[in-house]
Amino acid sequence: MDTPIISIKGLRKSYGANQVLNGIDLDIYPGQVIGYIGPNGAGKSTTVRILIGLDAQFEGEVSLKGHNVKSDSLAIKKIIGYVPEQAEMYEVLTPMEFLELVGSLHHMDKAVLEERSTRMLSFFGLEPHKDQRIDTFSKGMRQKVLLISGLIHNPEIIFLDEPLSGLDANSVIMVKEIIARLAAEGKTIFYSSHMMDIVEKVSDRIVLINQGQIIADGPFEQLKAQSGNSLEQIFSSLTSTENFESLAGDFLDTFQEKKADNE
Repeated sequence: MDTPIISIKGLRKSYGANQVLNGIDLDIYPGQVIGYIGPNGAGKSTTVRILIGLDAQFEGEVSLKGHNVKSDSLAIKKIIGYVPEQAEMYEVLTPMEFLELVGSLHHMDKAVLEERSTRMLSFFGLEPHKDQRIDTFSKGMRQKVLLISGLIHNPEIIFLDEPLSGLDANSVIMVKEIIARLAAEGKTIFYSSHMMDIVEKVSDRIVLINQGQIIADGPFEQLKAQSGNSLEQIFSSLTSTENFESLAGDFLDTFQEKKADNE
């Protein structure tokens, strides 16, 4: 079997008395697309922050391509790309200027960076706006720039944390195709999201986390055979004891009660 490109052993993380991650063990191999899902507060974003080297205050062992995230954070940043749901951007810059900044931090050749930036902006329909200040952009346009900035240096490992926020339907389709092509080229993709239908389609392995622990790990078809017909059903059956149909009915009953009070 291949050597894991991401290795997590006994990962624990607390914020005061709040235990966010409670013993995560996970090996991820080159070329895998991991769908990392869980309820709000389950520890998804915390895991991502640790993996990309933004949080070194944890217990356990975490390495990417043999580099320890605590001691070799700079080496890790050279091989990863990161696309968050939201990020502070230098909004007085244009997309080209922002990508030039990102590319220079990765020591990219200037000519390669300029050509790649222009082409990638064009793919997302932003080429006509490449010299327009980002502070005039919509949320979806900004998200496209963030996506490009996370991929511009051709990273080996790509972390996507709710990357489709604000994107239109056609852009979502394009990103799904890009993920498939990147995986086919051997890139490793760690995809964290609440959008179950997207996770189900793009992931070849799904890791479900709840209360800081992994409670399911495997291909969708395997999880489907165990817990439900869709990823939403699997998610619900493993993370909640609520009857959502009953809850929805109770919610709507409040309108009926209000109507009765007014009669």
